[in-house]
Formats: sequence, C-alpha cells, structure tokens
Amino acid sequence: MTDRPVVLLAEELSPATVDALGGDFEIRTCDGADRSSLLAAIVDADAILVRSATTIDAEALAAATRLKVVARAGVGLDNVDVRAATQSGVMVVNAPTSNIVSAAELAIALMLAAARHVSPAHAALRHGEWARSRYSGIELFEKTVGIVGLGRIGVLVAQRLSAFGMDVIAYDPYVQAGRAAQIGVRLVDLDTLMAESDFLSVHLPRTPETVGLIGAEQLAHAKPSLVLVNAARGGIVDEDALHAALKDGRIAAAGLDVYAEEPCTDSPLFGLDNVVATPHLGASTEEAQEKAGVAVARSVRLALAGELVPDAVNVQGGVIAEEVRPGIGLTERLGQIFTGVAGEVAQQLDVEVRGEITVHDVKVLELAALKGVFTGIVEEKVSYVNAPLLAAERGTEVRLVTAVESPDHRNMITLRGTLPDGSQVSVSGTLLGIHRRERLVEVNGYDIEVEPTRHLAFFTYADRPGMVGTVGQVLGDAGVNIAGMQVAREAKGGQALVALSVDSAIPGEALDRIAVAIDATMIRAVDLVDG
Repeated sequence: MTDRPVVLLAEELSPATVDALGGDFEIRTCDGADRSSLLAAIVDADAILVRSATTIDAEALAAATRLKVVARAGVGLDNVDVRAATQSGVMVVNAPTSNIVSAAELAIALMLAAARHVSPAHAALRHGEWARSRYSGIELFEKTVGIVGLGRIGVLVAQRLSAFGMDVIAYDPYVQAGRAAQIGVRLVDLDTLMAESDFLSVHLPRTPETVGLIGAEQLAHAKPSLVLVNAARGGIVDEDALHAALKDGRIAAAGLDVYAEEPCTDSPLFGLDNVVATPHLGASTEEAQEKAGVAVARSVRLALAGELVPDAVNVQGGVIAEEVRPGIGLTERLGQIFTGVAGEVAQQLDVEVRGEITVHDVKVLELAALKGVFTGIVEEKVSYVNAPLLAAERGTEVRLVTAVESPDHRNMITLRGTLPDGSQVSVSGTLLGIHRRERLVEVNGYDIEVEPTRHLAFFTYADRPGMVGTVGQVLGDAGVNIAGMQVAREAKGGQALVALSVDSAIPGEALDRIAVAIDATMIRAVDLVDG
C-alpha cells in the first residue's frame, strides 16, 4: 500500500501519457468497458483517465469515494456525465485543442484533393488509365474561400489559406467584424458567402439551428465552380441537396469527412467522381492522440495539486453550496435562451442573482450563464473555464450582480444584455417548490411562467383577437404539438408576447407563416442543446 494519490487508467493510453503523469502517483489500470471491473477499481481512485469506451455516469461517481478528477483523453464528453460530476464536486477535464491542427489540416487536404481530382485520378491510374486531360483541376491561388464558422478550427483554416494567396471571407453571426478583421477575414452574410466563394469550408457545431444550414436554397446561390468541404459535423450540409447539386453540375466538387449518420459506408455521394470522402479522420493523427493524452495527464497533475486547471470543463473542483447547485442547470439554459432571443452576442451582459442563495458564493452561476450563452454557437466545446475567454474574444463585457432582495420569487436569476445596436434583451428564471422545478418567468420585461423545455418559441405582436388561435393553427398544420403556452402583454391593445414550449422543433416554413399571419415584430425559435 502507498499514500500516493491513485490514478486509474481505464483504457490504453500512450507511454507519453504515463510519462507526463510522472512518478508522484500510484498508477493502476482496469478495463473501463467492463462495468464490474470499473466500479470495483474506481472506489479508491483519486483520478481516472478514459477515452471513449468507458462511461463515467452517476453510478460510477457514486462508487468513487475519493475521486477528484475525471480526465477524457480527447475532445468529446458524451461518455462522461458532466452535470453529475459537477454536483459531486468532481472536476472533469478534456483536451479541447488536441485535434484542432489535425482537423484544420484535413479540411485543407480535402480542399486540395477535390480541386485537383486526386481521388478519381488515383483510382483511374490504379486501373491502368493515364487520363491526364480528364482530370484538369484548379488552383487555390487568388481565389475566394468562404469559412462558415470562425471558431478555433475555422480561424486556423483561414490563416493557412491566406498563406495560399486566397481572399478569405466568413459567415459567423456570433463574431464581431472587428475580431474577424484582426485575422484578415471579411465577414459577410451566408447568401453573400455562397455567391462569392470559389471554395467553402464548414467549421460549425451541429445544433438544431445549424442542421441543414447549407441546403438546396443556399447551394442555388453558388458558383458552378464551387468546391465545398465539410470536415466539421455531419448534417450541417444537406447531403441530398449536395448530391443533386454535384450530379447536375451546379457546383464542381466536394470534400467530405463527416456525415449525417455515422458510421456511413453507403451514400450516393460516394459514387460521384467529383467527391473525395474520408471516414471522419479529423482527429486521427498520431500527434492529436498523443497531445490529448499528454494534455489530460498534465491537467490531472494540476488538479491533484490543487492548482488552476485551464482545461477544466466544469467547476474547478471544490465545494458548491447545496443551495446553489440546483441553479446551475437553470442558468445554463437561461444562457441559451438569451442568445436565442437576442440572435447575436451581447456587448454587455449582466448576470443578476437575487434572493437567499446570494449569502453563498454564486460565481459559478456567472460561469454557467456564459457557458449557456456560447453553447452551440461556437465550434469548440464550451466550458466553465473557456467561456470567459470566449466572451472576451467576442468583446462581451460580463458583470455578476447580486442582491438579497427578490420581491417576486425566493430566488431569481436574470440575464440582461445590451446588443451592438443598443437594444436590450433579458430573460429570467427561478426554481419552484420543494422539487425545485425550473421555470422561465420573464422575457424582455414580459412576465410569464413556462417550463424551459428543449424546444421553445417566442413571438411579439400587436395585441388583438385571434392571434393565439392563428399560432395554434399554423403549428397544428406543421404537426408541432404545444406543450405549454403563456401570453403576456404590456397593456390592452399594446404589444403582446406569446411564449411556447413545444414537443419538437418548429420548421422554418411554419415560423415564416406565423410571422406573416400575426404581423410579428419579433419571432424566435430556441432549441436547447446539451452543453
């Protein structure tokens, strides 16, 4: 036996990972995919390192009596219950930047391969054909490349393609023009990007808002010479629309690494000579895998030493007051709702916490708000640690405001922001009853009470008879079931707000119909995503 902290390796990791841990720990191993083996081994572990085959959920966390940190040697956290870990005061770390260079380089590789017909030319040569004239390509030099999404990977791609002598434009509604200009990128709307681009590279997260973002309508704006690359997430580019555009010659070529459903081994896109495709290889380099292992090993060392951990995904360990914990999830959802209602990033954001919980340290709620605000609108995984950095990069000033007085509710959390045009947006929430049920209680000054379910919608219009029925009729025609509805108004005949929770995402066509039918002054659909 030893008094050294126990670090459990639940999956095979590189020798460099073990070396990075150093000799200060007792290193143990187990088969994390074997549930009984995992639960037995995790009991007295101080830290556990996993890849994708090990599930760390509430059961595993409950079995761990000494656990301080869960480290995922990679980017994704689908196999780690971050919320349960936060509630247990267990830090979760990953390696968010381990694969960004690999992913950026693959996007450029696909772009070059598609532009020069590398894949079909290689296949022809293997079949004994010397077809030089058939595979005449195009240069990247002095062409325009459109980057869809200026997150970390999008920026790397933009920087590298600038070195090719390309003119770089980008679409990202959550990045300010000044920030883009600093890296030599001109921001444009999506239609302009589609019309001006000779090459296009997608670098967005997959969310309800981005699924199908580039479909038949957008591809109709494209040049016939367009080369489209998607090495980000499947489903952002509508594969049926892409296939039709490629087959009909309405765009020239495509390079694909990701697909709407994976694994994908049977797609009509694979039968086209003007498509180069790879099986989700963005992070599949030796360097990326080793970087991930070494990065989380260093984070484990910092965590067990009680030091700041830059790659912490949740609260940086420690104890959160019991009274504050239930508000974390609510505040994250309020952040997503705020961004959905605003439609852009605020220049100034106040996180107002009122009521009895303010006798405790509520700094975590400011971080939860920021995490929600940026979840789903940036390519990288948003954490409690990088959310303030994301806010700073986008010019958002953040302030935590607390007050013991809360006239209407025992505790209330409000996100109040000023947008670049000077307008203001606010959303408020609270927890009701002994079961602490989450409720959205205010939007832009309108008092409501709606459960913040996965799918929400907000409409404002001039108060007059028949509008609620009209909204219900359009949603019924679209097959969307209303789970809850609240109507609030400034005064009789004044502006009114309808807040809806629905069972499924509202199609864009239905939103357009509602906007026209009720002459809406504001219409927003908000589809919450897991952070």
